[in-house]
Amino acid sequence: MTITDPSAPDRVPPTPSHTVGPFYGYALPFRGGEEIAPLGHPDTITVHGYVLDGEGAPLPDALIELWGPRPDGTVPHVDGSRRRDPATGGHLGRNGVEFTGWGRVQTDADGHWYARTLRPGARGRNAPYLSVCVFARGLLVHLFTRIYLPGDEAALAADPLLTRVGDRRDTLIAAEEADGAYRFDIRLQGEGETVFLEFE
Repeated sequence: MTITDPSAPDRVPPTPSHTVGPFYGYALPFRGGEEIAPLGHPDTITVHGYVLDGEGAPLPDALIELWGPRPDGTVPHVDGSRRRDPATGGHLGRNGVEFTGWGRVQTDADGHWYARTLRPGARGRNAPYLSVCVFARGLLVHLFTRIYLPGDEAALAADPLLTRVGDRRDTLIAAEEADGAYRFDIRLQGEGETVFLEFE
């Protein structure tokens, strides 16, 4: 670490850094954030997993945001996913009909998260995937990754991103547990670290 004289005319002292967590449950998480799929939709899937630190310990105060297209690959343009009661101002949750493609989930005390959404459709040359943004303690900047679903090996083999990451591609592909249920653990660092993306 280099110490500089802040009074020197060509030196500006650095701004102290801050992490993006822990979260205290005010405003960011909202009731029903994990219920992205419309009620009773036949293409609903459940994706779940744990957010793990570099030692493999679960993080109980991480926040996950998910985005995904409709099963036909089109991106939804529905405004908002939160409704308020006009009389009381209280939160009513989603309307259960429209699909925004977006959800926000807080990990529980065991570091576990889950979301029910629609199976994403393929877009362009990409295999179907869900976009993920991770906020957690110790992170100075949130992280982006993807969740690919198994099943279409030809599409996975041809996906441009999975091709570029080589033998780390398995960190981006969820494990199928049962019909319509997938597990995807997010490892922030260490052995088996999830591939994270940088957008410019």
